[in-house]
Amino acid sequence: MREFQPTLFEGGQRLVYDDAVEMTLQSMQAYGQQHDHWGIAWSGGKDSSAVLTLIVHLLDAGRLAPPKTLSVFYADTRQELPPLAIAAQLIMRQLAERNINLEIVTAPLDKRFLVYMLGRGVPPPNNNTLRWCTRQIKVDPMTDALAARIEELDSSILMITGVRQGESAVRDQRIAMSCGKDGAECGQGWYQQVLPNAKGIRGRIATLAPILHWRVCNVWDWLKIYAPMRDYGSWATASIADAYGGDEAAEIAARTGCIGCPLASRELALETILTNPDWYYLEPLQGLKQLYRELRLPQHRLRKPGAETLKDGTIAKNPQRMGPLTFDARLMALARVIAIQEAVNTSARNLGRPEIDILNAEEEARIRELISLETWPKGWTGSEPTADTPLDTVYGDGTVQPLMM
Repeated sequence: MREFQPTLFEGGQRLVYDDAVEMTLQSMQAYGQQHDHWGIAWSGGKDSSAVLTLIVHLLDAGRLAPPKTLSVFYADTRQELPPLAIAAQLIMRQLAERNINLEIVTAPLDKRFLVYMLGRGVPPPNNNTLRWCTRQIKVDPMTDALAARIEELDSSILMITGVRQGESAVRDQRIAMSCGKDGAECGQGWYQQVLPNAKGIRGRIATLAPILHWRVCNVWDWLKIYAPMRDYGSWATASIADAYGGDEAAEIAARTGCIGCPLASRELALETILTNPDWYYLEPLQGLKQLYRELRLPQHRLRKPGAETLKDGTIAKNPQRMGPLTFDARLMALARVIAIQEAVNTSARNLGRPEIDILNAEEEARIRELISLETWPKGWTGSEPTADTPLDTVYGDGTVQPLMM
């Protein structure tokens, strides 16, 4: 655990900060001193990377009084865009050089994106009825890691996040509703004394979003101009901004998530990356989004036949609902993911560029094992017909209209 020894730059010169950074400093001064232990939730994206590198810089420069301990929690989904994943690895080395405690948080093997989907057979997530991915591969593992860390501490922990207004309308509404909670002021960041959905750790954790007020241009300036400068830490953050579109990032407005994210209508971030000749060898990754869309088709899934009776005796409101992926669909998808990864890595080796790792040997072996064990999601047996099989019409009251041939 790092015990901070704040240092000043040679000559004691004062570094120049803009108003956004000064407000972040005031936010940390207002709430940071209330907690002996700090944690930083880091996804590798632009906002959380800006928060991470700025807070460490302010500590190194002696502008911010240090906590007893600082821990960084990196959420590794195993599906990050390669430029972001590579930048994260470089920043991890820089954190290690500063003796900052880093914990890489990954979902358990059976709950990782590709294992859960291709091994257990759960169809790709969608925004309407089955958005399972974010909580399972990011939120729950992070909450579990925080709970384990808190058990080691003698007091509460302040979790510092990269939440900003303007990134999400839903998030903005949530911020507005709780802005005055726990003595917080919007101009000093979004402070809450209880982490929502924190399992077993309520009262021992608080959250602070010290760049709540930053505009996206402030984020780009920090990542592209200031953070890479030696006086501000020499951070490897410029490539993060490039992944969002570089100088045109604000106009492109690309949001990054998992490669081929099934929840996004368009793969804008990957498209932006592919315009850079250095990253064009990643082009086969565009096949992932197409694959996930294909897996949602009826011929690749099972369907509940007839009226489904629930445990309480009532009839399910969605009779004949489509369900999990067939074994043939899972094996087909596994082969295509492997082929896409190998195509990228073959080009990477030929060009001397970084390889990708979205499916490793352990994950592939587990997928094949779950298939061989004939694993199905809860409530499914595998005896159901495929979803493209014509079935009798079932109405909401459970009555059945036989199929007329």
